[in-house]
Amino acid sequence: MLHIVDDEEIIRDSLLWLAQSRSIAATAYESGEAFLSALEQAGRFDPVGECILLDVRMPDISGVALFNQLSARALIQRRPVIFLTGHGDVPMAVDMLKNGAFDFFEKPFNDNQLMDRVLEALQASCAAGEQDAVRTRLEALSSREREVLDLILAGKMNKVIADELGISMRTVEVHRAHIFDKMNVKTAVELARVLK
Repeated sequence: MLHIVDDEEIIRDSLLWLAQSRSIAATAYESGEAFLSALEQAGRFDPVGECILLDVRMPDISGVALFNQLSARALIQRRPVIFLTGHGDVPMAVDMLKNGAFDFFEKPFNDNQLMDRVLEALQASCAAGEQDAVRTRLEALSSREREVLDLILAGKMNKVIADELGISMRTVEVHRAHIFDKMNVKTAVELARVLK
């Protein structure tokens, strides 16, 4: 989902049309407040990824202030921000990029280049989402399951894991089944791929 936050209706409409021409689902907001309100109602991330096209200069909450709020809430990794500005300010652009913005475009911008970057931001958002999901699954493992997991990843067989941990082979098999279930994998190879 592409979120377009710009106080100019003509810009919002043209960006919505542009996104639609590339089959990108998009929603537009006339202000930072409207976006924050929608964000609170949504509550969770879109599994297909999210990106925010954010105008730098807007009344009430500026794009920079909104970006800082999102950054403080650790939301810019899952919702990469691409700034749009009609007032090219190189030091500000450099500062925003250093602070985690995905990119910075000056109006007028090249439509194809902008949408290519939006697609890249959506891919980055999906990757961050997958990493969060894996991290959450890992946190669901017990300490013993983590020990078994480490030995599985080291390529050790169940009998060797049982000997090293001083537990029965049947207990290793149970832990292995729980690990595979919690990590949503079917094989040790798939587990290694998920955790690479």
